Amino acid sequence: MAAALHARLPELAGRMALRIRSEVDAYKDESLVSPDAVRRSCAANADFVLTHLRRKDAPDAEAARETGRARAEQGVPLADTLRAYRIGSELLWTEILAEARTRPEVSDDLLVSESADFWALFGLYAEAVAVAYRETAAELTSRGQARRSALAEALFTGVITDHTLWEAARELGLPEQGPYAVAVAEAGAPGEEPLAGVEAALLRADLPSAWRLLPDRQLGLIALPTAAAEDTCLRVLRRSRARVGFSPCFPSLRSVPQNLRFARLALSGLPGTGPGVARFDDDPLAMVVAAAPAEAARLVEVTLRPVLDLPAAERSRLLRTLEQWFASGGSADAAARGLFVHPNTVRYRLRRIEELTGRSLSDPRTTADVGAALLAVRDRGEGPAGRRADTG
Repeated sequence: MAAALHARLPELAGRMALRIRSEVDAYKDESLVSPDAVRRSCAANADFVLTHLRRKDAPDAEAARETGRARAEQGVPLADTLRAYRIGSELLWTEILAEARTRPEVSDDLLVSESADFWALFGLYAEAVAVAYRETAAELTSRGQARRSALAEALFTGVITDHTLWEAARELGLPEQGPYAVAVAEAGAPGEEPLAGVEAALLRADLPSAWRLLPDRQLGLIALPTAAAEDTCLRVLRRSRARVGFSPCFPSLRSVPQNLRFARLALSGLPGTGPGVARFDDDPLAMVVAAAPAEAARLVEVTLRPVLDLPAAERSRLLRTLEQWFASGGSADAAARGLFVHPNTVRYRLRRIEELTGRSLSDPRTTADVGAALLAVRDRGEGPAGRRADTG
């Protein structure tokens, strides 16, 4: 019987392929699996089954494994792959029964025995299909993630030509034109993903993104296609409970490296140690100060050094008053309310600062210098809540 069916293998494989393509949705799409590929697979798998039934040797599942590998690479769902395998096996068993009816010497007992062997073989081969499919799918996923990570790294470092820039964007699922933004999140431990699941969360909000994990940071390039996209993105990032720096929006992928620097600066300026999102545009002067630490230190020396040399208690009072005065838009009355003191106390302390520094806070240029120096003092830990640094 097996020999007779072997002789009709091309015709059997053709009918199996037609049945599978008519009943399984994924196989109807010839862009996934061509009709010839389905026929070849059916022929190979039927050949292995019939050969085993003839020889009763150890089953060889290589054809089943090859089917699993090929369907994973073609993107056919595993459920459809296994369904197709079952349809082909059922048709083959039906042909075996039809052939048996033409042979009086084939008893019912023999058919029952062979059916048990046949369907045990089907189970073995179906398992081989599934295992090979999952192994190949995992490998493809890992390979795809590695390529995405490499392309994202090329965008963040700028080592990519204009020609491949747009190709990288398409492969990463990003639009070729902005606006975009860069996010940088601080990792709690080497290799830890501080924004786990953020790519999927952003995609659910129709915000495609690409990410790169470094030992101490997670970097993200995010497309912001609508006017409300930035606010939506920030809400998603805040839900992560991570420490995140966020760049300004920018129109071109060529500007990714520069905006990565802006996002890093925003992260470095995030106060405290708890979670939060710092936008570069929320305090651009603070970002400029953080970007030039040596120049900021010199500005502190020429602007606020007499105040910093005071005893700790007086230094703290004056710096706190100065900070509150800036935060209150230069209003002594508003600053006094924030400090729970009389407005005249605030005015007295401001005059004391002017006397010590020799600079008038009514001069806009002086105010700008003092404001920038105050930001640098805060970053160095010499502010009201900080410890005076050793300046030698």
